[in-house]
Amino acid sequence: MPLRILEEREGMRAHAEQREGECLFCEILRRELASGRRVVAENGGFVALEPYAARFPFETWLLPKVHARAFETLSDADRAALAAILKDVLGRVDRMLDDPSFNYYIHTAPVREPEGTFHWHLEITPRLTEIAGFERGTGFYINPVVPEDAAAILKGEIRWAATKPSRT
Repeated sequence: MPLRILEEREGMRAHAEQREGECLFCEILRRELASGRRVVAENGGFVALEPYAARFPFETWLLPKVHARAFETLSDADRAALAAILKDVLGRVDRMLDDPSFNYYIHTAPVREPEGTFHWHLEITPRLTEIAGFERGTGFYINPVVPEDAAAILKGEIRWAATKPSRT
């Protein structure tokens, strides 16, 4: 199992133990929708947001609004809603950030994992900066774009060119 998924699973489990079974990502969704500052897009089934402690500039998470542990359990309607918000977000990234390369990752519960607190989601990471010595040596990431600004840029509220770091 990938280390990142293991860490997420353990974080979700610890949160649920401290919060009487509440899902960490359900809480994140509730708080982010209430504030709206880091929400980029939303439809009936999904929310796209810039995470509070984003590792990379314009790192965007797509989260199902309803708690679901595994990607493969999506209904046809949910797949259509996911496709729509993914198209929307990737279109914004293309237009606002000048068509950068990107990666995306589906974080889903492990196949043999019993029912639990895992909340699947998709993460998009545009490749705008390089991981350098500090990041490689410490495991900490330097992100030159504040998530609230990233959300505003992707919504077209402020221009990216004024704050764009150089591509190296």
